Amino acid sequence: MNQKIRQDIVKNQAAVAENYQNLSSILRDKLAWFQDQKLGVLIHWGLYSQAGIIESWQLSKEDTWARKNGAWRADLQTLRHDYWNLNHDFNPVFFDPQDWAQQLKAAGFKYTLFTTKHHDGFNMYDTKFSDYKITADDSAFAKNPYADVFKHLNQAFRQVGLATGAYYSKADWHSEDYWLPGSNPRGRYASYDPQTDPKHWQRFNNYVQNQLVEICQDYGSIDILWLDGGWVNSQNHEQLDMDQIVTQIRTIKPDTLIVDRTIGGQYENYVTPEQQIPDIAPKKVWESNLTLAQNWGYVPHDKYKSFAEILDSIVKIITLGGNVVLGIGPKPDGTFPVEAQKIMQQLGAWLQVFGEAVYETRAGAVAPLLCTKKNHTLYLFFKQQSVGQKLNLSRLLTHSSQVLVLETKQFITVQQGQIILPVTKFPYGVLKIE
Repeated sequence: MNQKIRQDIVKNQAAVAENYQNLSSILRDKLAWFQDQKLGVLIHWGLYSQAGIIESWQLSKEDTWARKNGAWRADLQTLRHDYWNLNHDFNPVFFDPQDWAQQLKAAGFKYTLFTTKHHDGFNMYDTKFSDYKITADDSAFAKNPYADVFKHLNQAFRQVGLATGAYYSKADWHSEDYWLPGSNPRGRYASYDPQTDPKHWQRFNNYVQNQLVEICQDYGSIDILWLDGGWVNSQNHEQLDMDQIVTQIRTIKPDTLIVDRTIGGQYENYVTPEQQIPDIAPKKVWESNLTLAQNWGYVPHDKYKSFAEILDSIVKIITLGGNVVLGIGPKPDGTFPVEAQKIMQQLGAWLQVFGEAVYETRAGAVAPLLCTKKNHTLYLFFKQQSVGQKLNLSRLLTHSSQVLVLETKQFITVQQGQIILPVTKFPYGVLKIE
């Protein structure tokens, strides 16, 4: 487990105990909508896919874990120089936003989160506040009709009914107001103390504010603003003016969910355990973020999880009451890896049969059984390996209860409160109990 994930786990475990305070009715309604969606996708795509490394983490001196299994360049200075010049090479000529939208829709996802900017500062949209962007004249992809990647993805996603969200790193290692020119930043933090250099920090704060407002104002209705870079707003005196930023955003769209992740408080509308399933469901609305492979972004020869492993995590999370976001890292040519496409196809096929037990449900609260509920209906998930076993459902049944096998649409015989688990061709089957 790398250092970043370990730190996020600690922060998210603390967030489990946090409750909501002074939440508006608009946001309560939006959070209920969010819980209904259940399945989202987080697309990590940027220059790091061209390099084939763990997102942009190798740029940070202190994050040695990112270079442990092979630094992209032998020394950090050369690595940074070569990495930041990848915009001259990154040219995803096979990028087709409509194809992405169709694949994600068919997989059963309901909402999307796309990396507008990772910590490296490279913008995957046509921002007015930075020249370091995919649409800049010196970027290889600038003349492509789909150069404003975020714009065209959001249009395509909305056309097929997918909700849209923006991942945005609050840090920016390319910004001269975050890593000062000629400085030697010790790691992921600003290269100066904002308290002793408030002028630079105020300029950086304004830059972040301008970009976040721009994303929410110029790119259609953004359902979720997902803020990464948890060390900003939490330590090292790096405090953004979130009151002012959020006020502007909510003026544009009052029900945008803002996730200042791992920070807590009123601007972390829901919590985001990363690469884990919490033992205890957080008091706040939550989503677990899991990668399909080992990494968020594209890394050649990455090791992908099996569909059975992915589905096992999904079932555990939704029966605990959470949402699931699966991470996909597109290739530098603009296509999804074949392994990711295969998992999405398997997920879509499973949801075609069992989707009603997933969407618009809440935790079934009948541990140790894995259940979701919708109004007065209970959905019981069972593993393929359990087929043929007897299961006592007496505590779940009334004299008028019926048990339906979702896969076959046939009712199952109940004798003295017991059933025999039916055959299923999937890693998990579902019984509908009414």
